Amino acid sequence: MRTLMEKTFNPTDAETRIYQAWEDSGAFQPKDDDNAEAFSIVIPPPNVTGRLHIGHALNNTLQDVLVRYKRMLGCSVLWQPGTDHAGIATQMVVERQLADEGNISRRDMGREAFIKRVWEWKEESGGAIMQQLRRLGATCDWSRERFTLDEGLSKAVLKVFVELHQQGLIYRDKRLVNWDPHFQTAISDLEVENRETQGHFWHFAYPLADGSGELVVATTRPETVLGDSAVAVHPEDERYQHLIGKMIKLPIADVEIPIVADEHADPEQGTGCVKITPAHDFNDFEVGKRHDLPKVNILDRQARLLSEDDGTGGLDRIPAEWRGMDRFEARKKLVAKMDELGLLRAVEDKVIQQPYGDRSGVVIEPWLTDQWYVNAGELAKDAIAAVEDGRTTFHPKTWEKTYFEWMRNIQPWCISRQLWWGHRVPAWYLPGRGEDGVAATKDDTSARETIYCEESFEDVVAKIKAQYGVDEVVEVSDEFGAPDYCNRWDAAISNATLDQNTMFVYRDPDVLDTWFSSALWPFSTLGWPDDTPEMVERFYPTSVLITAFDIIFFWVARMMMQGLHFMKVAPFKDVYIHALVRDEKGQKMSKSKGNVIDPLELIDEYGADAVRFTLAAQAGQGRDIRMSKERVEGYRNFSTKLWNAARFAEMNECVVPEGFDPKSVTQTVNKWILSEAAQAVEAINASLDTYRFNDAAAAAYRFVWNVFCDWHLEFAKPLFNGEDEAAKAETRATTAYVLDQALKMLHPFMPFVTEELWQQTGQRETQLIIADWPQLDGLQNVDATAEMDWLINLITDIRRLRAEMNIPAGAKLPLVAVGADAEVADRLARHDALIQRMARLSEVSMADAVPPASAQTVLGTTTLALPLEGVIDFGAEKDRLAKEVAKLDGEIGRLEKKLGNERFVANAPESVVAEQREKLTDYAGQKAKMAEALARLEAM
Repeated sequence: MRTLMEKTFNPTDAETRIYQAWEDSGAFQPKDDDNAEAFSIVIPPPNVTGRLHIGHALNNTLQDVLVRYKRMLGCSVLWQPGTDHAGIATQMVVERQLADEGNISRRDMGREAFIKRVWEWKEESGGAIMQQLRRLGATCDWSRERFTLDEGLSKAVLKVFVELHQQGLIYRDKRLVNWDPHFQTAISDLEVENRETQGHFWHFAYPLADGSGELVVATTRPETVLGDSAVAVHPEDERYQHLIGKMIKLPIADVEIPIVADEHADPEQGTGCVKITPAHDFNDFEVGKRHDLPKVNILDRQARLLSEDDGTGGLDRIPAEWRGMDRFEARKKLVAKMDELGLLRAVEDKVIQQPYGDRSGVVIEPWLTDQWYVNAGELAKDAIAAVEDGRTTFHPKTWEKTYFEWMRNIQPWCISRQLWWGHRVPAWYLPGRGEDGVAATKDDTSARETIYCEESFEDVVAKIKAQYGVDEVVEVSDEFGAPDYCNRWDAAISNATLDQNTMFVYRDPDVLDTWFSSALWPFSTLGWPDDTPEMVERFYPTSVLITAFDIIFFWVARMMMQGLHFMKVAPFKDVYIHALVRDEKGQKMSKSKGNVIDPLELIDEYGADAVRFTLAAQAGQGRDIRMSKERVEGYRNFSTKLWNAARFAEMNECVVPEGFDPKSVTQTVNKWILSEAAQAVEAINASLDTYRFNDAAAAAYRFVWNVFCDWHLEFAKPLFNGEDEAAKAETRATTAYVLDQALKMLHPFMPFVTEELWQQTGQRETQLIIADWPQLDGLQNVDATAEMDWLINLITDIRRLRAEMNIPAGAKLPLVAVGADAEVADRLARHDALIQRMARLSEVSMADAVPPASAQTVLGTTTLALPLEGVIDFGAEKDRLAKEVAKLDGEIGRLEKKLGNERFVANAPESVVAEQREKLTDYAGQKAKMAEALARLEAM
């Protein structure tokens, strides 16, 4: 005998057990069937330092919904998981650990020992987010889990770098980068946080070299005056046209710089004169290129004024007593000196956008340094064309505009980082030799170094030996000291004996930008470039990418460029960009606001199914999600509703008999619920196929709660308790069959409770996770749907009428149908018992005229009347409704006045304005209903 179901579903007890059973069964792995359609998706690899946050929960819920849906459709599904080594983030974590433990710094430890320590941390603590994704219910193929520093992925990185270098698409150049003085490395734009800061505009006078006057410029960074290469004016600014080409005496630095004409100078801003500092400002760098201006650097790696010559001429401009000084102390010194020279014209308070390192928290400097670059402009051409011609499509399509704007204005991509944790740049430097054959020192500028980019040091050795005929090539150790070439080589030659048959090289100390390796993710994770192409041929290109809008440029665009270049095919057919998850008021979540919602806490409290359904149900394209505990609790109640429906079906002995054919049912209520199920599946299919997750969730919710639970089970009760055994058996079978379909269509969204119910409500041959998706074609029934919809509308209208007229819940009233035709009369007769029970009526009759003192509503051509004489106090009810309408008028007037205030609308947070508008709409709807009820009473 089967054990009866538990009264409630306990997610805490069930989720771990169910998930382990799925994983043990091998359900997460691709189906071993060459005839099955392939569906593949790659997880946006979270940082190995990461913890599941609400954005991860949304992203991975949507991926899992698609993966489960496609798996049940019979596809061979690969959901590729893995984590990113996250260079600077991971290095920072371990460095902080060393500091907290009182240990030596990484520089004191040395590179090899430090990297070993990072790997130890990664093995012990890294990747915790993968376990947290399991708690969410993510069904990735964990047997294929990858890490961006895995041997296979590292091999792909080396191959790509070397080939791009050979093709001239990777090169070394001296350009401006976002420089983090704390970590002493270049960082990406994504790692720069622009903060609104109270700053100043210092207005300085620059004397003309011929003594004929001065130009006044303004700057928020006075210390950069020492690196100025020119002053720019607009070519059409009549005030300064006669000065173009003249020279200015740069204060303190004691050098002359030119006045140039450039459209970068805005005549409407300030004096129209702009100082140009190519080595310390991104815009100025471009102006400098246009006018061939010198790039004069004045800062070192730690953002201090230079204390050693770097070859740009900056050291000569810095007063001796300022050399080595911190940039902000130098700022004070320079302002004071300009004031002393009588050249400080004004100090203006100004709110500025200050760039900070998002991890270091220090002000970022645009800094001129040698770095490795990718010719992104060249690689972007086909990546742009692939979206233009539809090879890859964005959803929502509006994001294509953002993609194109970025890609059509793309700059060289700086891919080197001055870190230790990451893929090391596969480049070795061979210093040139002087005429005596001895390796050059830093003072020997006539001998240039040669760069060798190869996948291994052995390849470098082979090339050098073949080129120079030497017996031995030795790699200089990292332990020789400073990372710059000159100091490193001087140290090397002072510690090694050189002869004509030995050459020494050293490897570039930098590592690659994290995005470089993650750009290869769709194909490197499949085993490329090894000679095992089966996975690549089967699952590349991937079917869809689901990601957030903020990494369209940093990740999506770069995957497009690398995938098209190396695989000759775009890496995904579709790109779905999901919105932000905000708090219940529509505000962005932040620790400072105290409104961050932890998905793991929500899972602990409400279960993973409720969290997943909440996220999916709100994931409308182009619309941010408002998250609150109340919403999650509501969908937890949905899970409870489903559970109770299954228990009700069990108590009424609902099972699917062997050989049951849903197309053979005869009862209208059964034809109807099967038709509704078919329509729900059709709607879910259409929505998921076009990434309208919210519509798919809404269709499933409506069918299960509103149609199956609220109506079908109520309609079925009389049949379950009736004397017609054939109708009873058919309804039991149909109810059990439809419940199975409901579990299937809900499974992608609420996998745990549906799997548990699947196992408890029948003898199953498979787990629900690999059951067939509902195929209900041919079950749509127009006539049954029309009849049952009519019945539902009739009962709903009567219930609404009772509520609006404040009729006591226990009062059973007669219903009079006026103007009913033969079809309506037949329906009223056949469903008489249901109508009386569900609308709380004493009888149903037909008449030619509406009885006096009746509340009325119209359904089709039939007037439905409820006689109210002696049921309610007409006078008291009119007074109540009039007061409610007046109260709502007051609220509506207050909100209309508030929203009519332009200052409020302009200055209040967008979420607050939206909330007020929602309230206004709600109040207006309530007033309309109250006014309608009042009008009914007044007409009696």
